[in-house]
Amino acid sequence: MKSLEKKKQKRSAAMIFKKNISGWVLILPSVFLLFLIVWRPVGMAFYYSLFRLQGMKAVAFVGLRNFRDVITDTAFLQTVGNTVKYVLWSLVIGMPIPFFAAVMINEMVRGKGYFKFAMYLPVIVPTVATCLIWKMLYLDGEGGLLNALLYFVGIGPANWLSNKTLTIPLVIIASTWQGFGTTLIMYLASLQSVDQNLYEAARVDGTGFWGRFWHILLPHMRGTILLLAMRQIIGVFQITEQPLVMTGGGPNGASMSLGLTNYFYAFQYGQFDKSMALGVISFLFLIGLTFIYFKLDRKFSE
Repeated sequence: MKSLEKKKQKRSAAMIFKKNISGWVLILPSVFLLFLIVWRPVGMAFYYSLFRLQGMKAVAFVGLRNFRDVITDTAFLQTVGNTVKYVLWSLVIGMPIPFFAAVMINEMVRGKGYFKFAMYLPVIVPTVATCLIWKMLYLDGEGGLLNALLYFVGIGPANWLSNKTLTIPLVIIASTWQGFGTTLIMYLASLQSVDQNLYEAARVDGTGFWGRFWHILLPHMRGTILLLAMRQIIGVFQITEQPLVMTGGGPNGASMSLGLTNYFYAFQYGQFDKSMALGVISFLFLIGLTFIYFKLDRKFSE
């Protein structure tokens, strides 16, 4: 009986494969590229993180020693704390502003096309150019634009990027300015899918803007807000270019992130084994955040 059941299962599996063979053929190149570009490097990072490296050559198996060296580094906890600050400030600054801007544009009768274009324009500016522009705005002394404005009104100069308290929020403001347009467009796409009959019925009943906002718009946008929040958390968790160009990780490590530390391990100190270990640690953090997102998404969907 068991052998007959196994034969039936094999036949059914073969039939399913034959029916979907065209789909398998079409998806095979994508699967191969995914393996080559994504999973193979991830697997190699896990493998090399267990070895002492000379350049990119594994010379001795050391087990978890690279992970221990990274975690016990005196600056590791500060770097993790800075990365968490980057994420929190990005949620405070980078989430509500594009959302409310999208709501305002969606409520407009005229000029939507202009504001969409104007707000999306910074996205096409390269990241390094954006960082250099904002670095010039934040320069200490009379050379910075913000300080020039302060001189003009008689307040005097301020320390911007050299202030430990302000460094991370200022970097996040620059990053938000560049990514503002993408988030805005995604919010607008979700807003335009709201059933207009609900809006019309609410207007006929005399419901004002805030009533429509709380009872129609927010419930509809909940999934999009969650998706963009997790997307932003995962993206900002890997922030590297902005602190590298604007602060170099200073002052005194106040703006150092995990991504920037990884960059320094590999390209400034030549410690590729530690870089691999830190990359694996960051990868595991991001996998955990992804699982949290899926659980929250399933909970809200129910």
